[in-house]
Amino acid sequence: MKKSTLILLLAIVFGFLVTTVTLSFFVTEEKLTNAQTLPFFPKPRNNAANRVDNGVDNSAAKADNNPKYTQNQPPTGTSNHNLPIPEHPSSLPRPDESPLFVERYTELIPEERISVQVYERCNKSVVNIDTRTTYNMFLIGEIEEPGAGSGVVLDKEGHILTNSHVVSKVDSVMVTFFNGESYPATIVGEDTITDLAVLKVYAPAKDLYPVTLADSSRLLVGQKIFAIGNPFGLERTLTSGLISSLNRSIPSRIEARSIKGLIQIDAAINPGNSGGALLDTQGRMIGINTAIASQSGGSHGVGFAIPANTVSRIVPQLVKNGKVIRGEIGIGAVRVIEQDTVRGLLIRSLVPGGAAEKAGLRGPKIVKVRVPRGAFAIDSGLKIDWSVADIIVGVNGIETKKADDFTTVIDDHKPGDQIQLDVIRDGKRIQVPVILE
Repeated sequence: MKKSTLILLLAIVFGFLVTTVTLSFFVTEEKLTNAQTLPFFPKPRNNAANRVDNGVDNSAAKADNNPKYTQNQPPTGTSNHNLPIPEHPSSLPRPDESPLFVERYTELIPEERISVQVYERCNKSVVNIDTRTTYNMFLIGEIEEPGAGSGVVLDKEGHILTNSHVVSKVDSVMVTFFNGESYPATIVGEDTITDLAVLKVYAPAKDLYPVTLADSSRLLVGQKIFAIGNPFGLERTLTSGLISSLNRSIPSRIEARSIKGLIQIDAAINPGNSGGALLDTQGRMIGINTAIASQSGGSHGVGFAIPANTVSRIVPQLVKNGKVIRGEIGIGAVRVIEQDTVRGLLIRSLVPGGAAEKAGLRGPKIVKVRVPRGAFAIDSGLKIDWSVADIIVGVNGIETKKADDFTTVIDDHKPGDQIQLDVIRDGKRIQVPVILE
């Protein structure tokens, strides 16, 4: 065989092999591509049984109710990667939510569905609060100062929850709802210690969408949260973030007191958000946004909210009494003192006839000072004798190193409750029972 003929035969064989391998490669590549696509982008079924009235595929909900379709126990012979991820029932749309959300539901990723759904379900519960305060200025006349904040609908009777600092000492309050309708509001009650206030509006029941309160004692650091309010007058603005910490304290507007047990969040909170709702991923209110830590007045990712359990405890008293009725101990003022091993609160003054005085607690005494002059002693004035005053070092077994420690315990009691004070008197530690008034 000639050399040229041999080369021709080898070329034909080689070409045949290359063609076969190439075809095999493309077929294999196509099969792999389809295998990767199917589990993550399933084709929608046309089965009417898997669709709800609003036209959204409900197969995920049916899978959720089927014990075979759980993440921990896949069907025999099937890997977790081939199963649809079960959705929480609350992430499915409700009939009263916006048609656009229902229409686009299957297009949204799970995180978007939660965010959109929380807003759809809760934004109508948040109201815009506008206040007016009038001042009389010398040589100028009346000056009207506007104010703004947020509020939350509590019930169908028209009670609105907000912060005390939003409505305190104002002349008029207007509440604007989601539909643009505005109504004048009256202040039912407020509590400056917890910075909560309740308003009353006479609005149609159809405009009132009450929030659902959560149990804030079950919150965890790291939970996803949403804030809805009216920053800078931009009504019903949604921001999101995480719970950064729990049980935080910030100074109150009342001297020697602080607001305790607050939720710290990193969601953007700005002026106007005060009184707005802090929500969990189920759309339940876990707190009321109240303050930010900022040197500029804008959000720096450190916000605070009053927990829902405080709201549940305070609001019924505000609605019923217009204020929170707390037990009074009858101590006018105290001073933090550190003497050797003693650290506590020195009683500076007692309320005449108050609970502390009736219990036998002692304050300072005013004594005359006599100065000898030759054979005589003359009065040179008056002096406060602090040595006879009791030093409070504990209440009900809790140390009181600061005035806030003391008032926090007292605030949790009502008139008629008996508390036990630990005091230092004449260098000795004794206990004094006091019945609050």
